[in-house]
Amino acid sequence: MSKTQSDGGDADDTGHGYDVPFIKTETPENRRFKVSVLTKVYYPPGFSRKVLAEVVATFLLVFVTCGSAALTSSDDRKVSQLGASIAGGLIVTVMIYAVGHISGAHMNPAVTLAFATVGHFPWVQVPVYTAAQLTGSILASFALRIMLEPITNLGTTTPSGTNLQALIMEIVVTFSMMFVTSSVTMDSRAVGDLAGIAVGSAVCMTSILAGPVSGGSMNPARTIGPALASNNYKGLWVYIVGPITGTLSGAMCFRFIRSTNEPDQAVSSLKFHRVKSNDEQHVAVRFPIGSLR
Repeated sequence: MSKTQSDGGDADDTGHGYDVPFIKTETPENRRFKVSVLTKVYYPPGFSRKVLAEVVATFLLVFVTCGSAALTSSDDRKVSQLGASIAGGLIVTVMIYAVGHISGAHMNPAVTLAFATVGHFPWVQVPVYTAAQLTGSILASFALRIMLEPITNLGTTTPSGTNLQALIMEIVVTFSMMFVTSSVTMDSRAVGDLAGIAVGSAVCMTSILAGPVSGGSMNPARTIGPALASNNYKGLWVYIVGPITGTLSGAMCFRFIRSTNEPDQAVSSLKFHRVKSNDEQHVAVRFPIGSLR
């Protein structure tokens, strides 16, 4: 971008000064410095550990939930429908306590998107978290494909009735799950030590209800991975649109009814009051959320 400034030492034939163009150039060194600074702001030190934690947590989530569902579909005497729903709730609880203080234990692209929408997660990190969750899901699904052969239905969630019925069910149960999740993560008055139990119980209860109708996915990653491994894409859009709609409405609904003047936390995660590392104590002041939208 060029600017003009008056140089008093130069004049034309009439004796009037004239403007000399001043060109401000950006050197490659300055450009690299800006990129380095922005990278550290948007992806602070330790961010790679958060991403790896999401990969591992989502892998185990899909491995347990889809593995138990696959065994149920092949022979319900091995794992019952109720047992598969309980297993799904338990693995969510375990993963929250295992990595909630590291990555937030989202394990769900729809949850990450909802947190970003209400300002509790930086938008710039959403694609990376989503890629990590899909990676964990796909790896787990193909691992199950090898282990459970010749079973072909690897816990794939498909509508039992119409797509509309499955869509409505996914929206309702995902709304319920996200409403509970928002309560224990956005409101400092909630008991943080019970976050894992609260969210896991919500997943368990909604899975029992939604299982016979839609499969109770509530998670695009949990559906996409098994769909690829099973080569079954029936009603796939339902399990993308439904969970995203449910999580967005659940998070925004809780934010609306929440009655407190306390400031929101900068980054939403399922952390516990008694477990705080030095890095966690500085997360809120590392960068303003508003600047990352």
